[in-house]
Amino acid sequence: MAIATVNGIRMYYRQVGDGPLLVLLHGWPQTGHCWRHLVGPLSEAYTVVVPDLRGYGRSDLPRDGHDKRTRAEDLHRLIRALGHESATVIGHDRGARVAHRWALDHPGDVERLVLMDIIPTREMWRRMDAGLARGTWHWLFHLRPDLPELLAGANPDAYLRYLIDDWAHVPLPEEDIAEYVRAFSRPGALRAGFDDYRAADEDAAHDEADAGRRIPMPLLALWGEHSFLQTIDTVAVWRDYAEDVTGTMIEDCGHFLAEERPEAVLAELRGFLPGL
Repeated sequence: MAIATVNGIRMYYRQVGDGPLLVLLHGWPQTGHCWRHLVGPLSEAYTVVVPDLRGYGRSDLPRDGHDKRTRAEDLHRLIRALGHESATVIGHDRGARVAHRWALDHPGDVERLVLMDIIPTREMWRRMDAGLARGTWHWLFHLRPDLPELLAGANPDAYLRYLIDDWAHVPLPEEDIAEYVRAFSRPGALRAGFDDYRAADEDAAHDEADAGRRIPMPLLALWGEHSFLQTIDTVAVWRDYAEDVTGTMIEDCGHFLAEERPEAVLAELRGFLPGL
């Protein structure tokens, strides 16, 4: 692991390989550890950088800056600190939302974009009906001040295991769940993760200001057969937000694509990423 000081925080990252830059962005409740199966194959053609986002893992856990715009700015500065002007970006879950904002705010930074198991945040709130709320109830719970820390903090192991088990179609190995529990047992880590969700009003204001803008770079959307997106035409949704969209459902997979079905994900990446 290496450390870069960017945008007022210390960001931990792993760098492997040689070639054009490829940045992998994790979601909640995870860290850069979630990309462990893909880093090796991807590093055969790319310089792969895997950061822990602001408020996650070994990176700093500040009390502010949890909106997607600030996190995107962190990454804009990180790649420049590493000597790069642009990158291919792959994001999952909350990291995919940061990646989408990065592509909006700094389109020259992002050459190609892969977004896993999300639709735009703006669409999530616009489509929030009873069915979607049942699948993403944690969004609403995590918005509450203090209460998630009080309840989940009493037993973070049980809370994180419940959600990971609920969202995965292929169970994650015990040692990997234990790694995430360890990361979120760090003082301040649960609060920082919940603050990611609590930035909803700020994120919504940024998203509404960009309503109607379509990102120009090629976008590949991937989602799991058994994820909350199973009832949503994901590609059609993204075509309102991006100019060049392709997409694929990963069969026999839940929310954690890169961990549950890494071989299937890699096969889709090989068809989308030049030189892989």
